[in-house]
Amino acid sequence: MKKVITAIIITMLLAIPAVALSKKGKAAKTNTLEVSFNYQRQQGPGSNQYAVWIENDKGEVVKTLFVTSFTTKGRVRGNEQPMRGYIKRPACVPTWVKAAKANDLTDQQLDAVTGATPQASGTQTFTWDFTDQQGKTVQKGTYKVFVEATLFNASTITYSGTFSTQDKVGNVTLTPQLTEPDEKHKDMVTDVKATLK
Repeated sequence: MKKVITAIIITMLLAIPAVALSKKGKAAKTNTLEVSFNYQRQQGPGSNQYAVWIENDKGEVVKTLFVTSFTTKGRVRGNEQPMRGYIKRPACVPTWVKAAKANDLTDQQLDAVTGATPQASGTQTFTWDFTDQQGKTVQKGTYKVFVEATLFNASTITYSGTFSTQDKVGNVTLTPQLTEPDEKHKDMVTDVKATLK
């Protein structure tokens, strides 16, 4: 009888770590996508513009997380008429301009996603909470994150990566695409990361 009780106790003790491991090993639910990069402010005009956005699997912009203010508002000097920056300087994040159909957006819609261009270098972080531009939760499925930076004039770099709302917590693989090299401004945006949390 003692052998049977001992065998039962040993079996139970061996099962405890397995149960704990299965609970611990369960994939955490993804709630947000965090996008970050190291930003180095560049000297002179024609640089320092960037945009961060999300597209669905049809290539439609679901939400713009951020776009620099010059791109959407431009800069008025002297007697100049107000003009959106991407019209005055077409090299301002052209991939975002086209994808977001910026020409069809009102000033108010652009204001909602526009922020001041950072005056100092440092880490920039943006979070997507799986909602669209109207604040509604998006459907489960596959999405793509983009970070585009105008390094200098026609030299732009765009990082993109595909992920699913069903993916486990972890890093999204990002692929860079450079339009043309610019050694002087290549460090404007570095260490670009997208992490499901």
